[in-house]
Amino acid sequence: MEDRVDARILIARPRVPREFYQRRASTVAPALLGLILVHETPEGITAGRIVEAEAYEGPEDRACHAFGGRRTPRTDVMFGPPGYAYVYFTYGMHWLFNVVAGEEGLPHAVLVRSIEPLAGLELMSRRRRGKLPLAEGPARMTQAMGIDGKDNGKDLVSSDLYIVSPPPGLDAPVEYIATERIGVDYSGEWRHMPWRFIEKGSRQ
Repeated sequence: MEDRVDARILIARPRVPREFYQRRASTVAPALLGLILVHETPEGITAGRIVEAEAYEGPEDRACHAFGGRRTPRTDVMFGPPGYAYVYFTYGMHWLFNVVAGEEGLPHAVLVRSIEPLAGLELMSRRRRGKLPLAEGPARMTQAMGIDGKDNGKDLVSSDLYIVSPPPGLDAPVEYIATERIGVDYSGEWRHMPWRFIEKGSRQ
């Protein structure tokens, strides 16, 4: 698999500043589309263009882990400053990556559901054991990007896991659709919130 973009170009791009994340999750989620998620690891660098994201806004949101202001060791990072990674384990087998948004003390987060792979594709393929698609869906995405529990609480502004602005050629305005979120039927009327954002015509 050939990379679409040289990783050196991506790691030199400006990182998204803290202020970007300091907004409600339903505003940050569509703004993430088209930005580049980068992970520098001892194995190598992987990166992909964010094409699907889903917002959660506690404490009111019944689909949010912090609904009702519930603060546990798992959700603690959601209550901290915005611009940090919230990575949690689900179904006993998958890691999911979220971006903490909102004001400190307000548990908002955005689940990054899919990326379009740009750099480190061979490494992504090895991590995925050759399975396709590489990074469509939140569990495949974290596996391909090498994101797991050790990345929970990382500062997305200063750590080896971060988000950057797209380089020329990938910086066209993003058109997207908004749909209901997936897998939150338990949340009553909140399951109908149109807080899942998908770039139109995205390809994995």
